[in-house]
Amino acid sequence: MHDEFLCHVTAYGICDGRRIGVPLGTYRAPTLALALWWLRDRASWIAERLDPRPDSEHLPPGALVPVPPNVPDVPTVLRTWCGDVARQEAVAEALAAGRMVRVATGDETTEYELLAESVDALRMQRAARVLGVPVA
Repeated sequence: MHDEFLCHVTAYGICDGRRIGVPLGTYRAPTLALALWWLRDRASWIAERLDPRPDSEHLPPGALVPVPPNVPDVPTVLRTWCGDVARQEAVAEALAAGRMVRVATGDETTEYELLAESVDALRMQRAARVLGVPVA
């Protein structure tokens, strides 16, 4: 069982013709449950900022307009991922087995990536490289 997990959230976009990543947060989770909670919390956080509630007091009336149907709906993808129990269980199983997990979605301007990996698995990979052992 892997006991500690490193979690990252990054937004990627194109600037001056190059793909640029902007870190939105990092968390070293002491348990699998906290790693999953943090990833869901960050996905919800991004969704709320991209698609706030129309009745939010800090938004003037008419500030939000619907997007055309052909535009990818990043907030809905993230909210759906947060509420999908089967996908959450698959993420938990992968992390517990020492595999890295990547959840990514985007629109025409930005890709949002949630990434988590076992600290133990990272240490084992580093040790294997130092010792010259092939890493699977």
